[in-house]
Amino acid sequence: MTGTEIKALDAQNVMQTYGRFDAVIERGEGATLYSPEGKQYIDFTSGIGVNSIGYGNKKWVDAITAQAMKLQHISNLYYSEPYVKLAEQLASRTGMKNVFFSNAGGEANEGMIKLARKYSFDKYGRGRSTIISLIQSFHGRTITTLSATGQESFHNFFFPFTEGFKHVAANEIECLENELTDDVCAVMIELIQGEGGVLPLDSEYVKAVADLCASKDVLVLVDEIQTGVGRTGTLFAFQQYGIKPDVISFAKGIAGGLPMGGIIANEKCSKVLTPGTHATTFGGNPVSAAGALEVLRQLDDAALEEVTKKGEYIRNTIKGWNKSAVGEIRGKGLMIGVSMKGVLPKDAAQACVDNGLLMLTAGADALRMLPPLTISYEEMDKGLEILKSVL
Repeated sequence: MTGTEIKALDAQNVMQTYGRFDAVIERGEGATLYSPEGKQYIDFTSGIGVNSIGYGNKKWVDAITAQAMKLQHISNLYYSEPYVKLAEQLASRTGMKNVFFSNAGGEANEGMIKLARKYSFDKYGRGRSTIISLIQSFHGRTITTLSATGQESFHNFFFPFTEGFKHVAANEIECLENELTDDVCAVMIELIQGEGGVLPLDSEYVKAVADLCASKDVLVLVDEIQTGVGRTGTLFAFQQYGIKPDVISFAKGIAGGLPMGGIIANEKCSKVLTPGTHATTFGGNPVSAAGALEVLRQLDDAALEEVTKKGEYIRNTIKGWNKSAVGEIRGKGLMIGVSMKGVLPKDAAQACVDNGLLMLTAGADALRMLPPLTISYEEMDKGLEILKSVL
């Protein structure tokens, strides 16, 4: 099909819930994508951080193909090898205790919220179920994760929202102290607020949050949906902040492009969810788990060091540009936000697409980059040259 035919079918048959950019993608290789007509795009998005090890990754394709030939799905009422091996890898590489597998980020965060409330209910009974999250946070699009999201623009249309959430300003520990009342069971944070504008939390603040919560037996929940799986230069971002969360959530890049998410709990929270208290049909799917095992195999220490170096390369390159268009450069590793001066991020992103570069926006003022972690320096240079020309 041509790009025009694909867009026409979309308009006729698909709910128009996305503000799509005018680009039709047929195939990819490395960090380079192609339209049906052969137009080339450098990808600085990786499907919003999902295609972590790029396109056409042969070892990943071989891993999921071999698993699909053996077993594509089995109920969680039975055991299978891929998910247990993956859980072992995640537990050992995070220093946490055990894993629950889900399908995507919003569902993972729902599971994390349920765990926090059950932990408190089991220990203290009713009346201790409030969860505090941060202003400018984003935790998903289910009714409950929208409630957890600290952006007013998302709090519309779908009333009534799930109760039991309140939001405080980031990096202001006094605000958290004031709201940490006896009804609070957990504090839920993103260490870098991705959708909010690529806004990293201060290390001192994060440590203060962890200490304060520990003193009150309030759980620390870290949403690593976007920051996890090597995106910031360590397997998970919390490993750079000097804290040990009670629970973290993950999704996006874990399976290299296949649907997968989940939560990882520490020892204290490892036995909270018991038979019948949480479940999902597709969680721990064997093919997705096989893909995830290959992603983790490729993201060894050397690869994670390269993520850090590539992120520094992109940031240092942009710092040398004309300051009339570029403001603050934020983020860690290959999670990068660039604030715009005098240009709407959506307009800049569309202009990038028109010129062969896929870009994301974040918050009110920023362009966001989440390229495949395996992107080459040649592809980075091509993409940066397009971005510079556009700006």
